[in-house]
Amino acid sequence: MNDLIQLLPDAIANQIAAGEVVQRPASALKELLENCLDAGAKNIKVIVKEGGKQLIQVIDDGIGMSLTDARMSFERHATSKIRKSDDLFCIRTFGFRGEALASIAAVAQVEMKTKRPQDELGTLLCIEGSEVKKQEPISCADGTSISVKNLFFNVPARRNFLKSNAVETKHLVEEFQRVALSYPEVAFTFYQNDMQLFNLSPGKLGKRILGVLGQGYQDQLIVCHEETPLLRIKGYIGKPSSAKKTRGDQYFFVNNRYIKSNYLHHAVVSAFEGLMAPDQHPFYTLFLEIDPSHIDINVHPTKTEIKFDDERTIYGVLKAAIKQSLGAHHVVPSIDFSLDVNFTDTWRQDTTQSQEVQSEHTYKNFNGPAFRKQDVSGWEKLFDNRGLPERGDEDSLLARRNEETETITFSSRANLTDQVDRRDLPEQKITGNTFQVESKYIIAQVSTGILLFDQQASHERILYERFVRQLDISKGASQQCLFPQTVNLSPADYVLVMELQEELNSLGFVVSSFGNHTVIINGVPADVAITNEKALFESLLEQFKHFKSELSLDKRENLARSLARRSAIKTGQKLSPQEMENLVGRLFACQNPNYSPTGNKTFVKLDLTKIDSFFNQ
Repeated sequence: MNDLIQLLPDAIANQIAAGEVVQRPASALKELLENCLDAGAKNIKVIVKEGGKQLIQVIDDGIGMSLTDARMSFERHATSKIRKSDDLFCIRTFGFRGEALASIAAVAQVEMKTKRPQDELGTLLCIEGSEVKKQEPISCADGTSISVKNLFFNVPARRNFLKSNAVETKHLVEEFQRVALSYPEVAFTFYQNDMQLFNLSPGKLGKRILGVLGQGYQDQLIVCHEETPLLRIKGYIGKPSSAKKTRGDQYFFVNNRYIKSNYLHHAVVSAFEGLMAPDQHPFYTLFLEIDPSHIDINVHPTKTEIKFDDERTIYGVLKAAIKQSLGAHHVVPSIDFSLDVNFTDTWRQDTTQSQEVQSEHTYKNFNGPAFRKQDVSGWEKLFDNRGLPERGDEDSLLARRNEETETITFSSRANLTDQVDRRDLPEQKITGNTFQVESKYIIAQVSTGILLFDQQASHERILYERFVRQLDISKGASQQCLFPQTVNLSPADYVLVMELQEELNSLGFVVSSFGNHTVIINGVPADVAITNEKALFESLLEQFKHFKSELSLDKRENLARSLARRSAIKTGQKLSPQEMENLVGRLFACQNPNYSPTGNKTFVKLDLTKIDSFFNQ
């Protein structure tokens, strides 16, 4: 019987490795950018076309490579960072496995130009599917330029799994933002289909945050800084007012490497407890510097997950540092440092730190923003007959009370006709006037009981079905803005708006690009009550991103739900009787009047027998 086990050919082995390292164009961009930073580059230029499927080009002014190094860089497990196993636990660079370039070259057409400053000529290297096609001297600038063309050209199945160009561009922008934030002292530029999205000059971290995430955080940043013998924390957190329902503007960097950690995120959120709604997420860009011997970064192919040898201490220090920053900027009235985070003996022996902690525990008198001392003067009048009405005034007092009592009347059934199509209640007719309860619920009388409507959920269902119809026919009525509004967006949001431009036009929005991540709102949906076009558009984007992160919806469904949520009647809004009747009528004309787009009930019915059971037990 013949032997069955064989060694894989190098080309297939590289393709298998590429499946772990290069999942999409953004994965390739991440590896190339990290190589630039490891090479000491001070200026990095990124050019992408067609969402990275056609071209990803990264140009840097780093140290470059010799002819031999250029050739060896595409071999599997060829690295300049590791010599022995102990080196794995003292890594301060990005790349160290020697898999990135080999994996990329296995599934793409790669062209590399590289030159060291001391060399007269550089090296040109062309590789397709792990096969070297060309290697020759070339005249080029110092540094390295790598072009990745036609990603997954030899693996059609993998290419078919890629999303649309707009979605892949969004992932490219996210990876670029993470690397750009981690090194604010390096200049970055980003071009997408010959259009410049980013032009980031070297500077401080605060300037880089505004350049990457937009000017919306101009007055929302709070400095966070803490040093302990184990850990050093620096960076910025956002004020509670800048918190959003969507995650995305939260960044952790450990030794300048971007990581994802739900555990550390929980530490940040717990520090904001009581300052924002439970479903909101604060902004933060935090850098943690720790001895590499205390962490293990070699636990995931993309190196975005790491392990700490003492996570509990990291959690406690991070939470205390954020609470201290919030207190220093008068966001919270007091800070609790009673949490035991198992600091080291060196920390306990640091007298300056202990004095600062003791000073924080000194008692201070303060009046909170919502605290008002009540005026208790005149309390004797409670026991004085002069504070009571005269005997003769009781009738007039009772009359005034009766005048203030709300009177509710119901017209005769003979005066009303069935105004709406009752699909779920075909035999029910509204037999009395509708009225509001606490400007939140609408009550209508029917022949066999009453109907109780949630006005916001009901209006969301009405608007949602209308917007879905408009998207299906690609035609929505638009109202021209008297004064067009300009909206400054972050680069990622700008790309998102360009992706949704066709659907926005179908809903009635007239949005055009103004350049430099700015759009102009020239028109809005005609059938939506709007007081602030800019606020509606910004809230629509925020709701769209929230649904996208929480639910698996296509963009048309997501957009219809988002606009319905943001433009519906809100709790607390008073309605006239005609508006309430119109709302009820339009609800029962919907295809599914029972539930809102999010699955909440729009109304409940209380039969007379159910009402009688409340009193006859």
